[in-house]
Amino acid sequence: MTRRRAGHEGEVLRFTFDGRPYEGYRGDTLAAALLANGVRKIGTSVTLGRPRGIFGAWTEEPNAVVQIERPFSEPMVQATTIPLYEGLAATGLAGRGRLSPEPDPARYDATHAHCDVLVVGAGPAGLTAALAAARTGARVILADDRFQPGGSLPDTGETVDGRPGSEWALDVAAELVTLPDVRVLSRTSVIGYYDHNYLVAVERRGEDAVTRERVWRIRARRVVLATGAHERPIAFSGNDLPGVMLASAARAYVNRYGVLPGRRAVVFTTGDSAYDAARDLADAGVEIAEIADAREGRLVTGVIGGADDEGVRAVVIGGHEVEADLLLVSGGWNPVVHLFSQSGGELRYDEALAAFVPAGPYAQAVEVAGSARGVFTLAGCLTDGEAAGSGFALPSHPLSGESGSSPPSHPLPDVRAEQLWLVPAEDYSSHFVDLQRDVTVADLQRATEVGLRSAEHVKRYTTAGTAHDQGKTSGTLTSAVIAGILGVGVAELGTTTFRAPYVPVSFATLAGRDRGPLHDPVRVTAMHDWHVSHGALFENVGQWKRPWYYPRPGEDMTAAVLRECRAVRQATGAMDASTLGKIDVQGPGSAELLDRLYTNMMSTLKVGAIRYGVMCRPDGMVFDDGTVIRLALDRFLVTTTTGNAAAVLEWMEEWLQTEWPDLRVHCTSVTEQWATVALAGPGSRDVLAGLAPDLVVDTESFPFMTWRDTEVAGIEARVCRISFSGELAYEINVSWWYGQALWEAIHATGAVTPYGTETMHVLRAEKGYPIVGQDTDGTVTPADLGMDWIVSKKKPDFIGKRSYARSGNARPDRRHLVGLLPEDPNALVPEGTQLVDPAVLVPEGTKLLDPRVIVPEGTPLVDPGVAPEGTQLLDPRVVSEGAQLLDPGAGVPEGRRFVAFVRLPAAPVPMLGHVTSSYRSAALGRTFALALVSGGRDRIGERLYAPVGDRLIPVTVTHHVLYDPEGARRDG
Repeated sequence: MTRRRAGHEGEVLRFTFDGRPYEGYRGDTLAAALLANGVRKIGTSVTLGRPRGIFGAWTEEPNAVVQIERPFSEPMVQATTIPLYEGLAATGLAGRGRLSPEPDPARYDATHAHCDVLVVGAGPAGLTAALAAARTGARVILADDRFQPGGSLPDTGETVDGRPGSEWALDVAAELVTLPDVRVLSRTSVIGYYDHNYLVAVERRGEDAVTRERVWRIRARRVVLATGAHERPIAFSGNDLPGVMLASAARAYVNRYGVLPGRRAVVFTTGDSAYDAARDLADAGVEIAEIADAREGRLVTGVIGGADDEGVRAVVIGGHEVEADLLLVSGGWNPVVHLFSQSGGELRYDEALAAFVPAGPYAQAVEVAGSARGVFTLAGCLTDGEAAGSGFALPSHPLSGESGSSPPSHPLPDVRAEQLWLVPAEDYSSHFVDLQRDVTVADLQRATEVGLRSAEHVKRYTTAGTAHDQGKTSGTLTSAVIAGILGVGVAELGTTTFRAPYVPVSFATLAGRDRGPLHDPVRVTAMHDWHVSHGALFENVGQWKRPWYYPRPGEDMTAAVLRECRAVRQATGAMDASTLGKIDVQGPGSAELLDRLYTNMMSTLKVGAIRYGVMCRPDGMVFDDGTVIRLALDRFLVTTTTGNAAAVLEWMEEWLQTEWPDLRVHCTSVTEQWATVALAGPGSRDVLAGLAPDLVVDTESFPFMTWRDTEVAGIEARVCRISFSGELAYEINVSWWYGQALWEAIHATGAVTPYGTETMHVLRAEKGYPIVGQDTDGTVTPADLGMDWIVSKKKPDFIGKRSYARSGNARPDRRHLVGLLPEDPNALVPEGTQLVDPAVLVPEGTKLLDPRVIVPEGTPLVDPGVAPEGTQLLDPRVVSEGAQLLDPGAGVPEGRRFVAFVRLPAAPVPMLGHVTSSYRSAALGRTFALALVSGGRDRIGERLYAPVGDRLIPVTVTHHVLYDPEGARRDG
């Protein structure tokens, strides 16, 4: 190792970079260790392939982005933020990284936290703010992305109260952790600031921790942003070469890590802070060759690179060359206003500071302290932080400066800097404004030449500010150069939008522990263990595991489902219906809300009654359906489909919060509070009567679409007369805790057969009851489903009414829900099968399919439409060997029987519709299907064809209600 200052030795750690072995010390970053070993070139730029070296010292770094190879391959990581550890292996990037093909062995997790005060940044301002707030008794979280507290104090070596600033910072942090209700999070980057003081942070816990990284989701009553400032570069020729470095970064490597970033340096500055950096480097042994102060008219006009490592060899100042291997640049300071801007705060351009600073009024309960608001002296930061934190009191007391307040009134010190953004030249092709994206001043000129005038537009045209560093060093510089090109003020042009995340975050971290099978949590009902022990097979419905069917020994799915269907139609069956969405709607405006959401009236529903309803989207298409149960004058229980439960609740909340905030309504999901058993079949009344002796169950006393509270099997229950099978049926609701006890009591009667979702689908399809999302596709209105009766003619309005009333929704060629009966009662037409327009002439060559063959879902239905009137289609099973195949378009005489061999054309054909549901029915003694067919209700009795591959299946269109159309069985 070379270029080390005395006193910075420690535990030696071995690592490799680009396959070469090196050594560093514990406490180094990878960047510091590479500089200590004389490594100047870290990689090449993303577009131009130019050599790039280390430019910054922390998250502002645009160049030194590497690929971690061990212990796990991870791309695009800033070398300036990687803590050195034994065995670290990394490589430089030629512009882009690569993802690992192997699964990440590390664990990630997430947690939530609440506090009175969140302080972001543990520099001088942040530490004093946290301490002042904590001493009031407030619950405080201090989050800082560094390994140790102090912010820039370890970089500058400044003193506080006569002590080294880094020691003072450690003492303050130590005091904070001893105070009650204070949490100090180091190595934690706050990456996003959202509404209602909700902030997200990422804690990097290290390779040896149980979890490598943790996401913190923090809700704070108030926030103090003490996020500091970034030094900014200047655009001049060759400002991207290895060896060009921010002056503050060089100072940090010297003071924090004891690393000499070069031997002979030139300083290029617009202000005083770079002189402090030069002094510290000189004290450490770096020769300061020359200081080019822009305030004196001395400008760096170019950099000359060496052939050996392609880094700085000389610096050109005013036409003469100065030999140097290091160029320190300081173009002024930009307050880190990213999080403040994300909070909704406005920015203003400060001419004296040549920087954007927070402006008032603030959008949320937030204070900005220290360098983040333009206070660039240590004493000023200490005072500013204490002032920001001292206004906080115990949670029971009001806090000052609520949302919408103005910035603090104490004055900012006058720290002026020369406004120099660009060193003039004839050719700007090597004047870089964004080092990571290879964006030059010439690129900005081209953007403005094509008419772009907005910083946002130029950003997208050139990609400036879109890289991993999110414009930390390039953002203000880019805006200022654009403003200069356009001849407008920087304040007038403004900045681009500051977006989360503030620093790069891996997808693994965002996914957290819930990766793989846990990413989409498995939800089970209260009766799940019983289903498993009785051999149920399951299907996934959303996140739920629902019993699909219960096969007995020797039964396949077809036999099991037919048996379960017969049990419900002839005796009694029970299904676990707990997964149906259930939403408790309460409040004086609840009836009005439901009238606006549903197509039919709900406000006229009597207490104790139930009504089926349909919701539409604003386009008039069906969104969801279910029942509405009126529990009281101001309280309803809404049921939804299983898959749409969350979406319906979000839908309700969206309208309540954005369009109808005047309605006094609360909507709460109670899906998991109620376990539900559907008891169905002609014997269900007797079974229920035996389990609920206090309940009067005759039709007159307990009519259809009403509910009663009672005890079932000794369990408090709400029983609803609802049927989704067309049979006499009840839905019994009990507390989730007693779901399995109810289920076991029902089956202990010996008169009940359990049935699953497949049987439920067959039973409802026989009755023509649609499933939203299966028999609808987002283009279906209630009228298309044959339910125009459910659209109230009396209601003044409901969501989607105007769209529903459009003339286009009454066209006769709209797709209607109809039934389909294959000519062979054993032929099953799979769901999704497409239906082809029978007017289309189908070319010869396609065989008519034996109707016993199963037709796949999605098969189109066609009419050959080519034989003269009266011509019969011969069943292909009776064709004898050697029979002549006739061209179906060749003018076959009337009455002549022929075998149609037709082939679907390769070109797209108009489709009549598609099959939505297809089943075998025990009650009908045959197969059947439901379909959406163009003009379907006018086609009842027609024969269509369902192509499967290059074959056809004949089907007949029928009404969508195929079983008990009068509804006589509903009352038993």
